[in-house]
Amino acid sequence: MSVEHASIRIIDGYTRGDTDLAADEVWALEAHLEACRVCRDRLAASVTAQAPAVEALVGTVWSGLEPQLAGTAPVPHRRRWSARLSTWMTPVMVPWLAMVVGVTLLALLLDLADTDSGEVSLVLLFSPVLPVLGVAASWSRGLDPAYELTASAPRAGLYLVLRRTTSVLAVVVPALLLGGCVTGVMVAQWLLPCLAFTSTTLALGGVVGVTRAAAWLVAGWAAVVVAPTLAAGRTTFALATDGLPVWGLILALGIGVVIARRGAYSVLGTHR
Repeated sequence: MSVEHASIRIIDGYTRGDTDLAADEVWALEAHLEACRVCRDRLAASVTAQAPAVEALVGTVWSGLEPQLAGTAPVPHRRRWSARLSTWMTPVMVPWLAMVVGVTLLALLLDLADTDSGEVSLVLLFSPVLPVLGVAASWSRGLDPAYELTASAPRAGLYLVLRRTTSVLAVVVPALLLGGCVTGVMVAQWLLPCLAFTSTTLALGGVVGVTRAAAWLVAGWAAVVVAPTLAAGRTTFALATDGLPVWGLILALGIGVVIARRGAYSVLGTHR
């Protein structure tokens, strides 16, 4: 399988700091350099040829750091696992995910207690929006003090968005699976709306910001579905098995929009 390398024009322009390079070219090059040794060697040769001052500065810095790095103790195994986990989620996500799991368990307890919700399962009613809360927390500009550093990293685009979303679903889906099994709700009844809401949040997030999109969808779900369903005491079309094809279509459209607009997740606006 052939590997497409960065062109000499982009590498030389990156070395010189040319301002005519497009932002997406710079981002793509930095992300590509992480995994491509050939292009890193080309960049090193370009720096030697076109920016000797930069090469001298790097050499000076490296000569000062090398003795210190040689005497540095290896990273403990526990910290290595912590570093790997940090590539999937931020520390601020932990309390939010705990809250989401807590809401799921509370809804399960209310279902088992046979409250006044009628024939409606609260686990089924809340499942579409529960992962959205975790996704919103993972991309909240106000909750993450390092959001600017995150957004400026080479892999801060769709790659990181999907990683954080996966980490949220990895926590929420098992909790919902447990709740669905105990209450007898079909897996497809809560899984499809859950995934559809998540993909729609990411799709809208590329336009208005992930956190803002999540807030709009949660508010819309509460007003259009939750309140009328609890008032009527019976399952609406949105939660019935007849509505599953609609949720499948929404899921497919959301995934399509995310793929089509994958470059939109590399800007700070997605943290709104």
